[in-house]
Amino acid sequence: MNVQFAAAVAIGLGALGPAIAIGLLSAQAMAAIGRNPEAEPVLRTNMILAIVFAEAIAIYALVVAMLIMFVPVAK
Repeated sequence: MNVQFAAAVAIGLGALGPAIAIGLLSAQAMAAIGRNPEAEPVLRTNMILAIVFAEAIAIYALVVAMLIMFVPVAK
């Protein structure tokens, strides 16, 4: 398999999960704020923290893709 293709699949699939998670998280947080506006500061803080954790997974996928691209394969 081509190394560039393997790196593309790694970052593509690695970014798909966090993207879906951030979308679902944001939608649920907006719905919760709509139902209970007084809880907005707590919800916003927790939402941002969860988004940061989800984005860290995408950064790990980027690191794996970079390793696939630039670390030579032992023969």
